[in-house]
This record gives sequence, C-alpha cells and structure tokens, in this order.
Amino acid sequence: MYNSFLDTKKSLDLSALLIKIVHNLKTGAKMNKKQLIVKLSGALNLSKADAERTFDTITNTILDALKGDDSVKIAGFGTYKVAKRKARVGRNPRTGEQIQIAASQKVKFLPAKALKEVFNK
Repeated sequence: MYNSFLDTKKSLDLSALLIKIVHNLKTGAKMNKKQLIVKLSGALNLSKADAERTFDTITNTILDALKGDDSVKIAGFGTYKVAKRKARVGRNPRTGEQIQIAASQKVKFLPAKALKEVFNK
C-alpha cells in the first residue's frame, strides 16, 4: 500500500519527477495513465501496482483538496485551484438566440516558473 512506500524512506521529489516526465513529452506524444504508471514505477523503482497506488493516492489527495475549495501548490511544478464562474447570458452561435448559462466551477492549473522554463528555453 502507499504507506509501505513511505516506510521505505525514499525521498520523493514530486515536482522534479513531474517536470522530468513532462519534459520527455515535449515531442507532442501523448501519455495515458498506464504509460505514466510505467514511467513512475521505473523512476521510483517500484512495482507497477505500488506505483499505481502511489499515483492514485496523489491524485485523490489533490482532488479531495480541490473539492474542499483549497488550492494545491506543488513547488516547482504548479498550482491547481478551483475557479468559479458566475451565471451569465450567452448567445447560441447558430441562431443568435440568447441563452442562460448556469454558474459553474472548473479546475485551473497555473504552471510554476520552473515548468515554464522547461518549454521556453
């Protein structure tokens, strides 16, 4: 389980690992969860099952914080936060008819300076 990973006393620099993985994606290739798990297991020398539990724990922790209306800042990588949009009147682009757009929430990601520098060298 995830706690057994913590008991091994390996240091996990999440931001450095994420930047390394993102940097490898600069070619425009797409990576799904399964491929990310394989990279994570190799980088942390874990089994795929342990790497998937670690990944799921991290993503669920971020999701729980966002549901609680908190922001999540990962130093060197970026910040996740919930943005609230007010209800407003919009237009149907086909007919031009006015429509009511309901209030909504979305998750915003603001990249950190270190992550921006990976792409703007």
